[in-house]
Amino acid sequence: MPADASITKTWEKFVSGGELVPAGVRSQVAGSWQRCLQSRVNPDNGCCDHILGSDQLQDLREEHRGLINIARPFMTYLYEFFKGSGYIVVLCDEHGYVLDIFGDKDTLRKAARDLNFIPGASWTELSVGTNAIGTGLVLKRPLRVDGSEHYCRKHHAWTCSAAPIFDPAGRLIGVLDLSGPSTQIHPHTLGMVVAASEAIREQMLTRQKNRELALANQRLVSIIETMSDGVVAFDEHGVITQLNPVAEQIMGKRSRELVGSSVRSIFGNQKWFIDQLLDRHEACHDLEVMVETSKGLVHCRASASPVLDDQGVLSSGLILLRPIERVQKLVNRFSGSQAAFRFEDIIGNSQEIQETVRLASMAAATNCNVLLQGESGTGKELFAQAIHNCSSRRKGPFVAVNCGAIPGELLASELFGYEEGAFTGAKRGGRPGKFELASGGTLFLDEIGDMPREQQVALLRVLQEKKVTRLGGGKAIPVDVRIICATNKDLLEEVEQGNFRDDLYYRVNVITINIPPLRQRAEDIPLLFKYFLERTSRELGVEPKPVDPEVIDCLQRYYWPGNVRQLENVVERIVSIAGDGSIDLAYLPEEIRNYSRSPA
Repeated sequence: MPADASITKTWEKFVSGGELVPAGVRSQVAGSWQRCLQSRVNPDNGCCDHILGSDQLQDLREEHRGLINIARPFMTYLYEFFKGSGYIVVLCDEHGYVLDIFGDKDTLRKAARDLNFIPGASWTELSVGTNAIGTGLVLKRPLRVDGSEHYCRKHHAWTCSAAPIFDPAGRLIGVLDLSGPSTQIHPHTLGMVVAASEAIREQMLTRQKNRELALANQRLVSIIETMSDGVVAFDEHGVITQLNPVAEQIMGKRSRELVGSSVRSIFGNQKWFIDQLLDRHEACHDLEVMVETSKGLVHCRASASPVLDDQGVLSSGLILLRPIERVQKLVNRFSGSQAAFRFEDIIGNSQEIQETVRLASMAAATNCNVLLQGESGTGKELFAQAIHNCSSRRKGPFVAVNCGAIPGELLASELFGYEEGAFTGAKRGGRPGKFELASGGTLFLDEIGDMPREQQVALLRVLQEKKVTRLGGGKAIPVDVRIICATNKDLLEEVEQGNFRDDLYYRVNVITINIPPLRQRAEDIPLLFKYFLERTSRELGVEPKPVDPEVIDCLQRYYWPGNVRQLENVVERIVSIAGDGSIDLAYLPEEIRNYSRSPA
């Protein structure tokens, strides 16, 4: 018995009684028949009843416009190969809806008349039974279905070969199909459809890469055009090819006036670093150069980098220019600590903390020096930042220095800066001090009670004269700085003991603000605990756990020598080790539990 007759006989037994004799029937086909039987597909039909309306089809085609445009040339190629043999070429979306179909006219008319095989038709197994398109979608692999391998009788006169189309990311986005009379079965139809499907994917990948390259180029141009530095681009011969708007501003000329000229010409006798880049492909960073412009010589910081191709051959170069004056402004703006906190960030409803906030707010409205006194961990820098952010200097820099963390011999260079060669190890070109960097804003001197007496003299002089002289230098540099000091010591007692100068004490102690320890505002502990619990849980990516009331009671009875900072650390420890249940006394450190049971 011929193979096709054997399959027909097997099909007849299956659709008549559900009996499947697997001999001679491929497993993919047998599996599809069983799915069709379970879905109650009519084996005597095969004509599609699920067809999109014209508006729905138009929307679907528009949604897949890119796929259609790329697939159309390959579909045309397939059709030209099989033209005149009764074949049609079909493109479906990932759900089996026909997007595009063309081929021999007689075959198209027969497909439309007998099967409703037209644009918008749903060619899934559920709609029309076993077929290369619908079954290929289920299997997500290429498939050919011939004659009576189709589940529906009306398809037995057809052969179809289909291959899924995947986008560059591996997502199934469509199916390409070649269908024709079962009397015209060609041994290479499936291979050609698979090749066309792969070609479509490669074309999509090429277009995606081209889009990415175009986008990357557009981004690069946008970055260069919007950079705050001047950018000068030149070719492998040192000829200027492009300038961004900032470079035009520095040079005082338009691009068209400079493009085509030598990049060496704008650096005069300092062109050595250009020669170094062009001849040896060596980059340089943060050089101080004088740039010849239409406005005269401009003092700039310059960095230059070569651009090499994949063979290591120089193709172009870039120079970044930034006027020294602008560098100093940026340093003044971004150096040191940034004042992030405001008065509304200070947590607490107690009378003690509210009074402290009121006094600090009044101090912020003035330009007076402020002395913040309080134990370690009470939040002195938080208040300093809040005062700065509420003052008229809030747009200026906020620079913090911990006077107790810097060795005495280095504190002077940190505060007042130094010139090149001032001492062994001094950086080339010198370095500005914190007073210069804080000019126009606020300088926060933390732990000022630990400042050595010899540096207290220099600090007093700067505060009196409002000028600073770098170590090793002779030039007095004007500075406009508001001073906020902080200490956990009793400065007046330090003065009496001879550890702190009385004249400096009265200079920094214009407005004194005492920050209460946590034990004096125990009513704020529940608020602080809740805030730290929610923040730490959020940072660790866990849900805040419920808290037993006795935990809060225990915390409120504790002495808190480390104040708010200690409470914050305790909460972080609790969140890190907490299980799934509520937070109880067992999670508290032993010294807190013991202290709460027998307070001193």
